Amino acid sequence: MFFESIAHAMGQAPAAGGQPGGPLMTFMPLILMFVIFYFLLIRPQQKKQKEHKQMLDNLSRGDRVITAGGLYGRVVEAKDEILTLDLGNDMQVQVGRAFISAVITADAAKAKDKKK
Repeated sequence: MFFESIAHAMGQAPAAGGQPGGPLMTFMPLILMFVIFYFLLIRPQQKKQKEHKQMLDNLSRGDRVITAGGLYGRVVEAKDEILTLDLGNDMQVQVGRAFISAVITADAAKAKDKKK
């Protein structure tokens, strides 16, 4: 008896397949989430990768760089995928071009030299 009154209070069940808006409205939250992820995560990451690749392509002799391992050096020789870096005190190291993190600007290089 108690359960019958609850069933009547809930009203009638919706008809099968009668969802308003159709299939587009069903997938709209999923589509919206993908758009948000694209503009907040995917697109900025692609832009950053493009800038890093351009920086690597523009490396030339004499540029001051930082490697991914944290070494500071000046590019002595730039071949296809291998760079020779002068670390100071006549120490030279060969590193892969992909392991260069950043090019040091002239202002940052002067500030680093003043600390020595």
